[in-house]
Amino acid sequence: MNKYFITGIGTGIGKTLVSAILTEKLKADYWKPIQSGDLETSDSITINSLVSNSRTVIHPESYRLTQPLSPHLSARLDGIEIDLNQINLPETNNNLIIEGAGGLMVPLNETELIVDLIKKLEVEVILVSQNYLGSINHTLLSVNLLRQYEIPVKGIIFNGTENEETERYIFQYTKIKKLGYIPGLDQIDKAHIASVGENIVI
Repeated sequence: MNKYFITGIGTGIGKTLVSAILTEKLKADYWKPIQSGDLETSDSITINSLVSNSRTVIHPESYRLTQPLSPHLSARLDGIEIDLNQINLPETNNNLIIEGAGGLMVPLNETELIVDLIKKLEVEVILVSQNYLGSINHTLLSVNLLRQYEIPVKGIIFNGTENEETERYIFQYTKIKKLGYIPGLDQIDKAHIASVGENIVI
């Protein structure tokens, strides 16, 4: 069974949307190790509302933090410290989609980042990118950091408006596979999530 960590080149890139699409496409389980804020409308709740297959299991978060802030600060305000040794892959015989928080350099505690969590879990990354001024820089920085940590990258998924030149440059420079493109969706529901997944090759 495959385990993929979904991370983005920044915050608000579309990780949850991509996670929902891949969870439905693969009929995979879903796990968000750290939820920082928005507990009443968490990413786990969102995923559960968007998948339509009967196989997916939504695994509970390792940390549920009350403030919509960087995890290290939200944890501090909650009077705890995030310990990576307490974050372990859930037991499952199914494919597993793991959704991160923000980008790779988001701090979890005083010394460790999201990228350290990915390294610890020993899973493959799917990187979500978006086309905007500066996105080439952000995408290449993310790829280079993953390579520095010797973390395998399954591929890149672009979310939103297409830009052929931006995408061409990223792929010729990184030699990483393009897994697909998600157009801007006017409506996000179970039917659209299932249909868009047909365009993703994984």
